[in-house]
Amino acid sequence: MKKIKAINEFVIKFANVNGSGSASANQMFAKGVFRSGVPVSPKNIFPSNIQGLPTWFEVRVSEKGYLGRRDGVDIAVAMNPQSYKEDINELNEGGYLVYDSSWKREFDREDIYVMGIPLTNICLEKFSNPKQRLLFKNIAYLGALSSILNIDKEIYINIISEQFKNKEKLIDPNLLALNAGFDYAEENLSNDCLIEVKKASKTTNMILTSGNNAAGLGCVYGGATVCSWYPITPSTSLAESFTSFTDKLRKEEDTGKNKFAIVQAEDELAAIGMAIGANWNGARAFTATSGPGISLMSEFLGLAYFAEIPLVLFNVQRGGPSTGMPTRTQQSDLLACAYASHGDTKHVLLFPCDPKECFDFAVQAFDLADRLQTPIIVMSDLDLGMNDWSTEEFSWEDSTTYDRGKVLNKTDLENLEQFGRYLDVDGDGIPHRTYPGTHPSKGAYFTRGTSHDEFARYTEDGEVNAQNLSRLLKKYQTASEHVPSPVFGQTSNKSSMGVIYFGSTEVAMQEALDILNEQTIKLDTMRLRSFPFNLSVWEFIEDHDLLFIVEQNRDGQMRTLLMAEGGIIPDKLVSVLSFDGQPITADFISNKIKAHILGDPVKLASSGD
Repeated sequence: MKKIKAINEFVIKFANVNGSGSASANQMFAKGVFRSGVPVSPKNIFPSNIQGLPTWFEVRVSEKGYLGRRDGVDIAVAMNPQSYKEDINELNEGGYLVYDSSWKREFDREDIYVMGIPLTNICLEKFSNPKQRLLFKNIAYLGALSSILNIDKEIYINIISEQFKNKEKLIDPNLLALNAGFDYAEENLSNDCLIEVKKASKTTNMILTSGNNAAGLGCVYGGATVCSWYPITPSTSLAESFTSFTDKLRKEEDTGKNKFAIVQAEDELAAIGMAIGANWNGARAFTATSGPGISLMSEFLGLAYFAEIPLVLFNVQRGGPSTGMPTRTQQSDLLACAYASHGDTKHVLLFPCDPKECFDFAVQAFDLADRLQTPIIVMSDLDLGMNDWSTEEFSWEDSTTYDRGKVLNKTDLENLEQFGRYLDVDGDGIPHRTYPGTHPSKGAYFTRGTSHDEFARYTEDGEVNAQNLSRLLKKYQTASEHVPSPVFGQTSNKSSMGVIYFGSTEVAMQEALDILNEQTIKLDTMRLRSFPFNLSVWEFIEDHDLLFIVEQNRDGQMRTLLMAEGGIIPDKLVSVLSFDGQPITADFISNKIKAHILGDPVKLASSGD
């Protein structure tokens, strides 16, 4: 049997029991590789219901910078007997199986290399507390992997010391377990594995963080002072991150008083209602949710759209419909968000591709909301939101000022003969507004969800209502000039075929393009970053005869948006769709595109490899 041999290019997958404390140790493993100078892409795959079910943690290690999920596993750390068969079957030929050899087990494959480590026996010897024996098995295999893969053990010693900085009594037992696993592997498994982590310098100016953590920090830097939210996977950690950052950065130095308000509401309706109210009163406020929350928030989104109240909403998408797959990823809410609410509504959507853009777009969303006086929905997803990514460091200019849009102050109001809340003075569809209480006699108006005229007066005059709706459409067109422009993979178009994609698909797409280039398939590319689409989107589509639309949903929702908004003929847009709840892979994308070009309709139609 020929063992897999690799340096800084492999996939390792941990199979554990949900609730066993393994996630922390597995995350430490990823951090250790990252601190060795090698980019990593960890994926926590966990059940949505109860403790005790199988859970997995997958880490792609790639010095080349390929951070999309990859099919096949090179090293399996099988710690859960319930999933042994599945975990072993995923191993590539010549791969390595690491398991707890305290109990003898039979494996049906002869084309893999088995490395047994008596983790239970090691912990029985080192610890007397039953709970510690269970928990520290995870740290013991972390130490063993440090030896097997030649990762500097000092890195993990430092990580443990940092993680338990305020819980010093936990440092020594963790180090005891780490060293016990390391020593066993050194004595018994030396040179058995031909996969190695070799120190590199590919993570310079990079950080390892999640999209939700980045967005939470972006909200702080974007000037948010109010967060109203209701817990829902996978957006909860965004609100929690914002809370942790405001605790550090938004307190009065002298008194320690909070300069922020965070409310865990009784439901999603209350959460968005509070955020709308805070924005109406002049604060920068946001809420965060997922698909089921969007459904509940739709009526309030219509109110904010029609009353023209700024709002920032983060939708960390998951599998649907209904409650769907709460712990699996999809790009499944595009249509629900673009046209949320009843009647004629169109909302601004932002599509970040990595944590860096989650930070940047969070900041930008508040400026856009104020400038356009409308909801801004940041469309993340579970993979991007909850998993750590190797990403570019965030940047910030201290000279940055916020764009509060067309807000009239007391002097402005005094100089006006009459204030009209919904007057289109500048011809861009965006009226002027004022904060409540700005002036004792001017600037007052009723905020209505019912039809109104230019002066916010109630009306059922159909012509007046039609004029108002037309102005809102003009504002939507203005928005297309302010939202982030698409990113192109070429300075000028060179092919008759192109690819359109968005969001977290970016990492798999870049690898897929390299695969296709090796097969002499050349494609122009455009990564969408926002809706409504600006002029450059339509120019790219016009310049190509055939376009592949890559997205992670069943129905080709982005394709539908492009056809609906641009009148594009269906035959020009070919869907490449993945909707199994796992992050899309480069092989999946390249195989589907190649199958279409070569005329293989069977491969093209399937949703998985």
